[in-house]
Amino acid sequence: MSANKTDAFKSKLVAIAAIFTVSPGLFFLLFTRNRQLSALQKVEVANQALTTSATCFLGFAVMLNAYYASKRTEAIRRNAIAIEKSNEINVKNTQIAQERLATERFMNAITQLGHENVATRTGAIYVLEGVARESSQQNWTVMQILTAFVRENAVVRHLQLETENKQTRVRTDIQTALTVIGRCNSPEDGAGSKLDLRNTDMRCADLRGANLQHLDLRGSNLSEADLRGADLAESDLDNCQLLSSILYEVNLHKASLRNANLNLANLNRAWICGANLQSANLSGASLRGANLSGANLYKADLRSANLKLANLSKAKLFLANLQGAKLAKANLNHTGLMGANLYAANLNGANLLQANLNAAKLHHSEAYFANFTGASLREADLCGANLMGCNFHKAILCETNLSGANLMGANLFGVDICDTRWDGAILTGAKNFEYQEMKVAMGD
Repeated sequence: MSANKTDAFKSKLVAIAAIFTVSPGLFFLLFTRNRQLSALQKVEVANQALTTSATCFLGFAVMLNAYYASKRTEAIRRNAIAIEKSNEINVKNTQIAQERLATERFMNAITQLGHENVATRTGAIYVLEGVARESSQQNWTVMQILTAFVRENAVVRHLQLETENKQTRVRTDIQTALTVIGRCNSPEDGAGSKLDLRNTDMRCADLRGANLQHLDLRGSNLSEADLRGADLAESDLDNCQLLSSILYEVNLHKASLRNANLNLANLNRAWICGANLQSANLSGASLRGANLSGANLYKADLRSANLKLANLSKAKLFLANLQGAKLAKANLNHTGLMGANLYAANLNGANLLQANLNAAKLHHSEAYFANFTGASLREADLCGANLMGCNFHKAILCETNLSGANLMGANLFGVDICDTRWDGAILTGAKNFEYQEMKVAMGD
């Protein structure tokens, strides 16, 4: 409504108000003239006329004020809507500008990844990290670009000469890319896909605390890399080289490490539950306090490995080589060790409750006070083993070779000794074992 129309409307309202206000007074004045009234009655009529006029004026004033108040409220509301729409447009424009800027930065960074100057390449990697953090939609794309950069610039080369294959540290830009991947990797963004870092050379890389879940690292070389506290859950590390790498408290839950080389690696207190380590080389590795429950270690090489206090419950160690391994106080509850080589292994205080040791080779091993309750040792070779104080309660020792074994103080209650070899065994102080039963078992 324009200003002229508003003024005209206001004038009409004032005129109407005046007419309604004056009308009662005029009516009463005309009424007093036409009738013979006393002075007192005329005064009363006049007062009534004034009171009525005042009431009408007040009522009209209230109505007028309410009308203008509603108009002001409507105007304020319309103004607020206009401001809100303006703000929305400004926000959208800002977002568009930010997206345009991010796209420009993204494209420039990709271009600079191929620059000959290492500082420029490193800066470009950090720019891409910023883009990934600012835009969740770009995160997966950035991760794929950085993994492709590492694959192209750090290819595993199988050199013949060991001296030529020696590397003191990983390249600066490669280390930066790996650090960013470890910080920004989000497996949910890939919708089940794995970032590809196959056959990459990452020797001596610093990946402490890195998030490397669901990565494809098959055939990569991570020898002497520092992976302390890193998360490699469900990653694929088949045929990976991890010689002398530091994997302290690493998470390898359900990871695949088939044929991986972990010789002399530090896996103390690592979480390796449900991992697949079939035919992996763990010789000389330290797994003290590691959790390997349910892990698949079929034909794994664990010679001289340190597995003290490790949890190997329900693990599969069929045909595994544990020669000279240290398994003191290890938890081998319900573990499958059929055909495993435990020659000269240390099992002192180990828990082998209901473990499957059929055809296992335990000759000359030490198992002071180990718990073999309910364990199956059919055709196992314990020749010359030191089994002092062991608990064989209801264990199966059918066709077991205990020649020259030391069973002093062992608990042999309820053992199944069908065709067991006892020649030269030391049974001094053995508990719950009838001498007559031993004579029958020995065919004496």
